[in-house]
Amino acid sequence: MKHLPHLIDANRHWAASMTDRDPDFFKRLADQQKPQYLWIGCSDSRVPANEIVGLLPGEIFVHRNVGNVVVHSDLNCLSVIQFAVEILGVRDIIVCGHYRCGGVMASLSGARHGLVDNWLGHVRDVAERHEPSLQDIADPDAKADRLCELNVIEQVANVCRVTSVGDRWAAGGQLTIHGWIYDIRDGLLRDLGFCVDGSETFQAEYARVIKSRH
Repeated sequence: MKHLPHLIDANRHWAASMTDRDPDFFKRLADQQKPQYLWIGCSDSRVPANEIVGLLPGEIFVHRNVGNVVVHSDLNCLSVIQFAVEILGVRDIIVCGHYRCGGVMASLSGARHGLVDNWLGHVRDVAERHEPSLQDIADPDAKADRLCELNVIEQVANVCRVTSVGDRWAAGGQLTIHGWIYDIRDGLLRDLGFCVDGSETFQAEYARVIKSRH
């Protein structure tokens, strides 16, 4: 049986280096979890949430799935959002997709990939919703990149429709939903310009950003 000792050793070195820099780091981490941000991102191993925004453990609450999808039937994601909003009191939710997303490209390919095809149906729904603008893009890579952006926008919209998010806004609480995308080719994040801080601004912001992306 293989026990991956190199990963255990790497963990020991990492923990020691953190303690050397800040002797009380793990004590504070164990005492409380109080992140300001919830990150909803893709499961892709090349998009590690903490690292690409330069935050330490404990500073960002993370949920990841294939294609950074938020749907009303995913109780896992909805529970994460509720916990982040109602218990942790986060003030910002970031939906972050990435260019060259395997899930997005698979949803465009038309090929069968097994069980994951059921999940990718949510991304195909986004593609169908925006088919008029996508069909004008001849280059397959450019089309996939555009769908990656549109998918983030639609998932931000879905977050805005989540009950716990609406409840926070209705109670006058501060909560902002952001749509970002990450480029694995240069390591840079890009703000897609979809930022919603209340139910009253949601529809207008959605219409504006969709128009700007067509």
